[in-house]
Formats: sequence, structure tokens, C-alpha cells
Amino acid sequence: MERLDQNDNAAFHLQLLSKVMDLNRFPMIKMVLEKNITQLEYKELLQLLNRLNEKYEVQQEEGLLHYNSLLVEFAGMLNEKLDPNETIYALQKEGYYPSLMATFIKIIEEDKQKYRRRKS
Repeated sequence: MERLDQNDNAAFHLQLLSKVMDLNRFPMIKMVLEKNITQLEYKELLQLLNRLNEKYEVQQEEGLLHYNSLLVEFAGMLNEKLDPNETIYALQKEGYYPSLMATFIKIIEEDKQKYRRRKS
């Protein structure tokens, strides 16, 4: 019973904090809270990002120009609770792995342009 009360209190405290904080400035934190991402899931996300960033840096040093495979790996390995594009934009806004996120966003935007041209 005491454990349940602690969970209820933690949830209540988070609700209060979210009302006094501008969560729009922290979209990744907001997403973690809204999607009920656990601490383990969050750590797994950070590990995935770290691994992909290391691959990105190696590929850059090797002179690669296309990083679509990294984006596909990110989307495929991302927790099912999270939308890949939404997560990338949130990570970018909070400053996580700026070069990698900028590259992912460039790929996403190029794909949007291709889709618009095909649709017209």
C-alpha cells in the first residue's frame, strides 16, 4: 500500500512541476513524460544515440555523404512508444547530438520535398 502511495505522490508531483515548467522548451523531456518512458527505456535511447553518433563520426571521417542507413537504424531501434521524426526534432531542439540530428533532419526534409513533388 505504501508503494502505491509513493507512486501516486510522484505522479502528482510531476503534474505540479509540469504546470510550472515551460515543457515546450524541453520537448524531449515532455515526450518522455507523456509517453511514459521508463528510466531503462530512456537509457536505451541514449545508448542508441551514442552508438549511432559514433558510427556517424566514423562515416564522416571516411568521407561518406549519405547517412540514410543511420536514420533507418535509428527508426528501427527506437522504442515503439516514440515517433522517429518527432523524437529527432525534440532531440535537436534540446541540443542532443547536434550534427547527427541536423543530418537526420536534412534527410527527413529532403524526403518531404520528394514526396511533395511526386504528389503535385
